Amino acid sequence: MFAKTVTVDSLQSFGENSIAHHIGIEFTEIGKDYVSAKMPVDKRTHQPFGILHGGASVVLAETLGSIASFLTIPENENKHAVGLEINANHLRPVKEGYVYGTVRPIHIGRTTHIWDIRITNEENKLVCISRLTVAIVNADR
Repeated sequence: MFAKTVTVDSLQSFGENSIAHHIGIEFTEIGKDYVSAKMPVDKRTHQPFGILHGGASVVLAETLGSIASFLTIPENENKHAVGLEINANHLRPVKEGYVYGTVRPIHIGRTTHIWDIRITNEENKLVCISRLTVAIVNADR
């Protein structure tokens, strides 16, 4: 499904100067139709009550979906993947440790992609369900 061949390490260096790097998101796996990453739950990602901030979960979700869209664009196409809409349902709190996200496609069209992102805790219990719509636009736009 992915048009680009990349490694987990190359994905990690790709986001070096982004919010994903600053809050500690680490890519962990690239499969045939999915990408996975983990994110620490600590002072960088807590809300004032000491639990995972919902916005941090959304950053993880959008990072995964945007990277997955980027990977579907052939190298010879001068296109970018940009987030159009995201929603998230937060299902349970997490105080510490890591959360793990996996993105899978719902729809891959010529100009829009829709992604399902599932975020779980260390016990593999669902923490957040997110859906991201991505626009595929000309890079010189």
